[in-house]
Amino acid sequence: MLQSLTQVNPYVSVDCVLLGFDGEQLNVLLVRQCSTGGSDSTGNYKLPGSLINMDEDLDDAAQRVLKTLTGLEQVSMIQFRAFGGANRLSNPADSIWLERFHNLHNQIERIVTIAYAALIRIDRRMERLEEGYEACWMPIGDVPHLAFDHNDIVNAAIEEIKARATLNPTLIFNLLPRKFTASQLRVAMEKVLNTTFDVKNFHKKLAQMPYVVPLDEKENGVSHRAARYFKFRKPRSKF
Repeated sequence: MLQSLTQVNPYVSVDCVLLGFDGEQLNVLLVRQCSTGGSDSTGNYKLPGSLINMDEDLDDAAQRVLKTLTGLEQVSMIQFRAFGGANRLSNPADSIWLERFHNLHNQIERIVTIAYAALIRIDRRMERLEEGYEACWMPIGDVPHLAFDHNDIVNAAIEEIKARATLNPTLIFNLLPRKFTASQLRVAMEKVLNTTFDVKNFHKKLAQMPYVVPLDEKENGVSHRAARYFKFRKPRSKF
C-alpha cells in the first residue's frame, strides 16, 4: 500500500500525466491498479496518482506518488486542472480498489483530484521504471480504458500542452535531446500540435526559428543520408 501509518485525506488526490517522446510518438506513463505493489495485476491501467497525506502539500504529494509508483524522481510538473465530477467514482470497482489500497474503513463517495502534467524526453533515466506497479510508457494511440476518469484527464492534458506549445513552441524542446535532427524536431512538433508539416518546407520553417542553431556535426552510423544536428539556443522552458 502507498500509505500504511500516515493518515490520508480521503477526499483529495493527485494524478500525474507524464507525456514522453521516444523519437517517434508521444507516450503516457501508466501504472497498474494493483491492490498492493506487485501482488495483483488484474486491475485496469491508471495514471500515477493517490490520495494525499494530511500533512503534505499538493506538489510534494505529486512527487511522492510519482516516485513510489514509477521510481521517477525530480520531474518538473505543473498543476493544470482540478477534476471533481460527481460521477468520478461511478464504477464500484474503482471505489473498492481505492478503499482497499489505502486501507480505508469508510466508503468514499466523492473525491477531487488535482492533475499535474509534464512534457519530457524518454531517455535511459526515464526508462528505469518501478516494476511493483507495472509502470510503463504506452503510446497515446494504444491507451485502453483507464480507471476512474483518467482517460478524460489524459485528453485534457494533451489539449493543455497543445495550447501552451502553440503560444510557446520552445516547450517542445523539452522532448528532444541536446542535439537533434530536423526530422526529430518536425515529428515532435507534429505530435504535440496534432498537425503535419511538409517535409521539404519544414527546413524553411526551421530557418525562421532564431532559437535553433545548426551544428557542424552529422549523424553517425546510419544507413540513410546523414542528417545535420541542431541545438536549442535558449534555456529550456519549464513546462
